Amino acid sequence: MNHPDPLPGHLDSGAIAGRIVAALKKVYDPEMPVNIYELGLIYGIDVDDAGFASVRMTLTAPNCPVAGTLPGEIDRAVRGVPGVTGVKLELTFDPPWSKDRMSEAAKLAMGIEEIIPIARLRR
Repeated sequence: MNHPDPLPGHLDSGAIAGRIVAALKKVYDPEMPVNIYELGLIYGIDVDDAGFASVRMTLTAPNCPVAGTLPGEIDRAVRGVPGVTGVKLELTFDPPWSKDRMSEAAKLAMGIEEIIPIARLRR
């Protein structure tokens, strides 16, 4: 499906959000071999028409050892995306993170069992 180019002078917020996701996939929790996006730490990304990005995120636990540094890394990664004019980072623990938020690829990389529901294997 072809999408029209944004009007001159307007930003394509969907494309910027996609580039933000790509940038976040390069940020890793140093204790885990999985990027923060696949780990499920990013709860939401919104980009307005001016390029201002709002990122809602969590940590694996409130007392996570990288609590003091990871949000800053995420902020820098998002600010480095072409088209982003500003960033608001919201750190939340509601809902709390769980391994259910991880992608199947992340679960596989971490050796977590039962990544494929048994019902899907029976098909």
